Amino acid sequence: MNGLQHQEQGGVIIAKMDDLLNWARLSSMWPISFGIACCAIEMMGAMASTYDLDRFGVFPRPSPRQSDVMIVAGTVTFKMADRIKKLYEQMPDPKYVISMGSCSNCGGPYWQHGYHVVKGVDKIVPVDIYVQGCPPRPESLIGAFLELQNKIETESILHDKFFSENMV
Repeated sequence: MNGLQHQEQGGVIIAKMDDLLNWARLSSMWPISFGIACCAIEMMGAMASTYDLDRFGVFPRPSPRQSDVMIVAGTVTFKMADRIKKLYEQMPDPKYVISMGSCSNCGGPYWQHGYHVVKGVDKIVPVDIYVQGCPPRPESLIGAFLELQNKIETESILHDKFFSENMV
């Protein structure tokens, strides 16, 4: 935490509320656990014991109402796009999206000849982090979560919320 000060005599910690909230949010990211195609196998591998995303506070949740991160892993078809949008809208704010793999980033090998493939999940929901590869390695997903933690650490939720409510 950047604004953290420690007073030795009384054991009092003084910090900005934004720093405390951001520390709590980046230490417990809960992605919604669903996968669309082959990238989901790599996502499951990253959460298994070999790579163990739990050590970073990443714990998959079965419900969008309990999640704050959405990992779109695999080919997004137009039929699936409505469901992804609905899941995204059900997530509480602040929410983040990780696009994992070539298929969700830009349509992958199916974009040219597939009439049913969305040319990138960013056409449906706003994406925060892109993970490259076909399929990307579990280390890439871990790197995406570390990058997302850096992004969360620099946010100012209370400041943004206060000014957006009082400016209207």
